[in-house]
Amino acid sequence: MKQRGPAGGRPSSGKPSAGEGARRRAEPAPITPKIDKASANDPSLDSVIAADKIAALKLASVSRETEARLDRYIALLREWQAKTNLVAPSTLPHLWTRHIADSLQLVDLAPSARRWADLGSGGGFPGVVLACAMAEKPGARVHLVERIAKKAAFLREAIRITSSPGVVHLAEIGDNVDRITGPVDCVTARALAPLHQLIGFAEPLMRQGAKALFLKGQDVEAELTEAAKYWNIQPQLHQSRTGDGWIVELTSVERRG
Repeated sequence: MKQRGPAGGRPSSGKPSAGEGARRRAEPAPITPKIDKASANDPSLDSVIAADKIAALKLASVSRETEARLDRYIALLREWQAKTNLVAPSTLPHLWTRHIADSLQLVDLAPSARRWADLGSGGGFPGVVLACAMAEKPGARVHLVERIAKKAAFLREAIRITSSPGVVHLAEIGDNVDRITGPVDCVTARALAPLHQLIGFAEPLMRQGAKALFLKGQDVEAELTEAAKYWNIQPQLHQSRTGDGWIVELTSVERRG
């Protein structure tokens, strides 16, 4: 198993220099409003989300045009979140770092990919984010497969207001091959299913030449062990820039006999 961590310089020791501790003054922690589903449009969240956006764009820079599309997407998500649960309410203050930057990092792992398939798109991560990032690239298309009608309706509206090259398929995840026409360069999924099931969903597309990039959490090793019971795989792991998670890259899979 190959593994690649995030780029970075020499780690700091974390110890203050002489006299620094005496000069340092405790700063009050930022006040975060109480978060629940109904508070998605609370104006008190605006400054928190704005600060999170600055941090996210340091992790994954984008063009001004893409940034404008993502702004429209986030505004729509907050509007719909009050009535349709698109993301965990606790993550609303960190929409940009937790969701946007987390999705954008996939672009760097497949820089030549133009045609994507996102399985179980839900609130649009990573599918809508990828579509926003692909909007300036000729021939780009992102297929978003979602089985829940309300979420599929949101995804269609998100694609419309961002003028992004996305196509939404209201379908069971396993029906993606019948719905998706044309070649696919990369297939993705985030918070959808255990890895061995994801491979089963993606395998028909991978058989046609797509590679897979699956966003996973800290328990990735256990999922890889389980997946190896069903599939012959040679995964490459990339450490997430946005937390303790991992991205599992697969270029080929073969079902065990």
